[in-house]
Amino acid sequence: TREIRSEIQGSSCRLAAKPERSCSTASLHTDSMTFTAWCNSHLRKAGTQIENIEEDFRDGLKLMLLLEVISGERLEKPERGKMRVHKISNVNKALNFITRKGVKLVSIGAEEIVDGNAKMTLGMIWTIILRFAIQDISVEETSAKEGLLLWCQRKTAPYKNVNIQNFHISWKDGLGFCALIHRHRPELIDYGKLRKDDPMTNLNTAFDVAERYLDIPRMLDAEDIVGTARPDEKAIMTYVSSFYHAFSGAQKAETAANRICKVLAVNQDNERLMEDYEKLASDLLEWIRRTIPWLENRVPENTMAAMQQKLEDFRDYRRLHKPPKVQEKCQLEINFNTLQTKLRLSNRPAFMPSEGKMVSDISNAWSGLEGAEKGYEEWLLNEIRRLERLDHLAEKFRQKATIHEGWTAGKEDMLQQKDFETASLSEIKALLKKHEAFESDLAAHQDRVEQIAAIAQELNELDYYDSPSVNARCQRICDLWDSLGALTQKRSEALQRTEKLLETIDQLYLEFAKRAAPFNNWMEGAMEDLQDTFIVHTIEEIQGLTAAHEQFKATLPEADKERQAILGIHNEITKIVQTYHVNMAGTNPYTTITPQTINAKWEKVRQLVPQRDQALVEEHARQQNNERLRRQFASQANVIGPWIQTKMEEIGRISIEMHGTLETQLTQLRQYEKNIVNYKPKIDQLEGDHQLIQEALIFDNRHTNYTMEHIRVGWEQLLTTIARTINEIENQILTRDAKGISQDQMNEFRASFNHFDRKRTGLMDADDFKTCLISMGYNLSEAEFSRIMSVVDPNRLGLVTFQAFIDFMSRETADTDTADQVMASFKVLAGDKNYILPEELRRELPPDQAEYCIARMAPYSGRDGVPGALDYMSFSTALYGESDL
Repeated sequence: TREIRSEIQGSSCRLAAKPERSCSTASLHTDSMTFTAWCNSHLRKAGTQIENIEEDFRDGLKLMLLLEVISGERLEKPERGKMRVHKISNVNKALNFITRKGVKLVSIGAEEIVDGNAKMTLGMIWTIILRFAIQDISVEETSAKEGLLLWCQRKTAPYKNVNIQNFHISWKDGLGFCALIHRHRPELIDYGKLRKDDPMTNLNTAFDVAERYLDIPRMLDAEDIVGTARPDEKAIMTYVSSFYHAFSGAQKAETAANRICKVLAVNQDNERLMEDYEKLASDLLEWIRRTIPWLENRVPENTMAAMQQKLEDFRDYRRLHKPPKVQEKCQLEINFNTLQTKLRLSNRPAFMPSEGKMVSDISNAWSGLEGAEKGYEEWLLNEIRRLERLDHLAEKFRQKATIHEGWTAGKEDMLQQKDFETASLSEIKALLKKHEAFESDLAAHQDRVEQIAAIAQELNELDYYDSPSVNARCQRICDLWDSLGALTQKRSEALQRTEKLLETIDQLYLEFAKRAAPFNNWMEGAMEDLQDTFIVHTIEEIQGLTAAHEQFKATLPEADKERQAILGIHNEITKIVQTYHVNMAGTNPYTTITPQTINAKWEKVRQLVPQRDQALVEEHARQQNNERLRRQFASQANVIGPWIQTKMEEIGRISIEMHGTLETQLTQLRQYEKNIVNYKPKIDQLEGDHQLIQEALIFDNRHTNYTMEHIRVGWEQLLTTIARTINEIENQILTRDAKGISQDQMNEFRASFNHFDRKRTGLMDADDFKTCLISMGYNLSEAEFSRIMSVVDPNRLGLVTFQAFIDFMSRETADTDTADQVMASFKVLAGDKNYILPEELRRELPPDQAEYCIARMAPYSGRDGVPGALDYMSFSTALYGESDL
């Protein structure tokens, strides 16, 4: 450059007289003026300038100097001679340099430049301007002229009366130039005072301000622009490009700000997803925490109705409260997987939920809930069985106690009578025989007392709620029984002492009493058995009771014969009394049992027999209905259970065997999911049958191995599995779109994965994965393969999922924002400082994202900082994690 500059200073560039312009058109005049000013804006950096663009480039020296300044490169050493051949050589060196920069020069030769051809010279300068001032301008993948135009449109969009559509008439009113300056340096122009109908003022204002404050020389003439129907496009493009380069620093800051805004938007969205996950996890865990104590509350109720209400509450929980939580749990897992995929795609660290809120924690809590749920249902059913048994025993106790208390009524008074002291001999003998009959009757009632005590003991062992009253009544019966035993023994001894004084015993009365007492006891036992409540659970059990009842009915003819015989004895006694005029008033001194009593009880037995028949028939019908319910439930369960298992297996195959685009696969899976959901009415119907079974107190079903619990768990697993499979396809689409993977690449990845997924499990083991990589051209050392496995299998399970495989393959060519890029963007906004100020963030970023950064950036601790400075490097570290930096 020094050589060229010295040649210029010693040359004859200072011409005594400037030749007249050869181009008289307004366009050439404007181009000449603009291009001259543009060249001088660069030549002055080398301490020189030109005055006449057609003449001052003829020897090639200033042309070479101009190219060195604008390119920053050294050209060949210039020729020092002043002959035409030396000038042509210098111009050719300049033209060759332009050609090497990829510029195609059409019909421009060194001779025309040396000869001062104005049109050729201006064409050459325009080519240089295009290459070095305009070509590198790029805005959103556009370049050169389109990029410069888009930049102007973006910058002037907020300004009224400005509509930049081209590089000629859109600039005639001067507002476009003023808007560019005001957008970047608002303190230089009071834009509000400008008028669209005063273009001369607008243009001169813009040109003066640009030359004085922005170091952009005046390249245009306001009169030429206003006075021309279509201003020169090249001149305006050249001038506007100077604005672009003058504000390039601000452009870099805008680019950096856009990049940071993009990164912050991703981070804010991820944080929102994390907050949503935390809230959903907290709510679900809180619901489980509240529900488990309810399920673990095993305090029994005293009545069957209260326990039935507990069972109904449990059914409501199963039907109404739990299904939404099953869906929330599934959605939680899907949200977690989607969030992790987004974090991987944006090079962010994996999301680690708060302690106790991992997906595994949710699953463990859910398992605890289901365990408590199963235990609670078993406890409910056992309690209902226990209460049913207790009610049966309590009723049996009351019946036996009532019968016994009825029999013992007045017995103490009878045993304490002193009638034998004044009785005649015949009366004494009668009293003795009567007492013997009573002892026989007393012995017969011993079994009933023992049964009453045994039932009371069983009620105590089963923790019957009204045990105190049962125990008190039983104690009264036992105390009375002991008292009767003692009184009986005492009276017997008294009668035996006077037995020698007694002679006459009426054998017929005695025979009646002896035969009537057992028969009476048999009838009472029969009535008790016929009125005894029963509880059965199967057809076989009710058939057994019916057979026993039929056997009992078969004994009735013999019993009737015995009754007739006993009544015959009484008839004979009556005949004797009437015949011999015995003064006994027709009473039996040995027993209180009368023929009327026997007939009344016999009639009662006859009435109870058909009642028992009806009860057995009704119970048989109920058991038949229960059997029908069992078969009805089993017929559906035996279809639904295998159907669920088949669908689970089909989903496993679908995830491996599906073809076509991911969108096609997703559509097919959603249709498959819809078909599965449409099966829900059959599950609901089975639930209804199950409720009928429980309401009928049916506790087993030999016709099927499937329980409602099996069906519920299988159905929930089926819905969860299809939802997870759909989520995997959605994540693959997300990965494909974010990484720019084509459908062909995705198909190729799927084909490779399926080929090496030899077990068709949707997973590759480490050996198959290594073979797959080798087949794709990877030359792997053991260390490199171990590193790759640590990425695709962070849990060290020795298995690679398809999602991890896609992430690895797409990561090889991924073009995403990195921590270095974000840090570099902050550095641009900070003006190359190691820290950034809050006002710089507020100036360059949207308000919400600026405040987002300020709130999360730590104070800068370096020595070169100023009060309030922020550490953007630590913020970038937090965004991406230490490993990426």
